Amino acid sequence: MSDLQRKDVVNTSDGKIIGKIIDVEINNETGIIEEIIIEKSRYLRNIFSSDTLINIKYKDIKKIGYDVVLIEL
Repeated sequence: MSDLQRKDVVNTSDGKIIGKIIDVEINNETGIIEEIIIEKSRYLRNIFSSDTLINIKYKDIKKIGYDVVLIEL
């Protein structure tokens, strides 16, 4: 988990950094990661929106690299 928190999360469809992983949701029965919880980067935050977190399904992760996590939204 600590390795994931150091990585930027990037959307492959537009190349923008979405934010950083702050937590994961794990299925208690199987022990498999179901979602990652991302804190939006300040560039994606909108003054009209109070949402600072994004939940991404694990199946939407395309690649976990050394420096980044690539997702497709």
